[in-house]
Amino acid sequence: MQEINEMSFQANREAAEQYVKPKFERKIGRYGGRRSGPLVIFIGGIHGNEPAGVFALRNVMKALNEKNPRFEGEVIALAGNTRALNKGLRYLDTDLNRAWLPEQVRNLKLKAGKTVEVSEETEQLELLAEIETAIGANRQEVYILDLHTTSSDGAPFSIISDTLTNRHIAQELGVPIILGIEESIDGTILNYINDLGYAALGFEAGQHDALTSIENHEAIIWLSLAFIGCLSPNDIPNMASLRKRLIKASNGLPRFLEVRYRHAIAESDEFAMDPGFRNFHPVEKNQAIAKDRTGEVKTNEDGFLFMPLYQKLGDDGFFLVREVKPFWMKVSEVARRMKFDRALPLLPGVSRLKGAKDSLVIDTRIAHWFVLEICHLLGFRKHYQTTGRLIVSRRKQQEL
Repeated sequence: MQEINEMSFQANREAAEQYVKPKFERKIGRYGGRRSGPLVIFIGGIHGNEPAGVFALRNVMKALNEKNPRFEGEVIALAGNTRALNKGLRYLDTDLNRAWLPEQVRNLKLKAGKTVEVSEETEQLELLAEIETAIGANRQEVYILDLHTTSSDGAPFSIISDTLTNRHIAQELGVPIILGIEESIDGTILNYINDLGYAALGFEAGQHDALTSIENHEAIIWLSLAFIGCLSPNDIPNMASLRKRLIKASNGLPRFLEVRYRHAIAESDEFAMDPGFRNFHPVEKNQAIAKDRTGEVKTNEDGFLFMPLYQKLGDDGFFLVREVKPFWMKVSEVARRMKFDRALPLLPGVSRLKGAKDSLVIDTRIAHWFVLEICHLLGFRKHYQTTGRLIVSRRKQQEL
């Protein structure tokens, strides 16, 4: 009955509210731990208006505990922003998925045990404690997967920091893989976990209120557990159909896409997307797609419209992405395995950042545009930029 109520709530929140008000708590469930193996942590609902991931995790954890299959390692399922989830809002005071810069986390830990007035700081302290406790038991192989949905309709996709480990897991799911978003958005939990040296991937399953988003998340959860090596495919219900489902939902989109532009907004902009756009909607340069207080908002290049904003809260109006050909992805994998990055300081205007072996300094007055493209191929992404100086960094995570 609970499962039916949750699905009804997801399909039509207002109509279902008179029948059920699902209670969201931090600990959704855990399974395994009796045998050595990977630790896999799933997080659903780090944005409170995205409960589909939580519902999917409840369903999967219930199935695991009922069927009791052999499990290598341990899986832990957590809810992200429980207070916002219980109110159906993206956040209450501030975006929980923009608060994970290392300095922010260090300052937050100083508040542990004290009265905290910002709701999301309480949420972050609680969530961080669960993650650190789970990882702290001398874990070597750790995977964290962050489950999301979008305000616009469209195909499911994955968001990764481009390490080979992250890439290989995401490729198994058969959904489009988005690269480079960390150059546009700071403070996400994925960036924080990746910078600690662990694998971390984000998955967007579809529109917030669509029943298919729960189903897509369930497919993602099962497939991830199989590929990581926790479960035998024989122990996963309808294993053969899960990946086919995600591939079909991806609707022939390119396998890899790279973020080219982020349209940042503030409340004072009075930004409003024009109706009718879906995620991955093809657009042309100078096409009007939204309005703000200055008039029409137009695209600056051809590509695909990515995550157009159709909700009140949020500071990302839309993104533009374009395809990265599989050939270049293969070139980058070979180049990384052969450690071509060692030669980057030999390029004009490129040097190692003192005291940081995984970071480079690019003098943009000397280096040509293709230097940044080469850095991207080798796993480096823009960290910050000042006049004439660009810092690019690579994740600490060990590659496959």
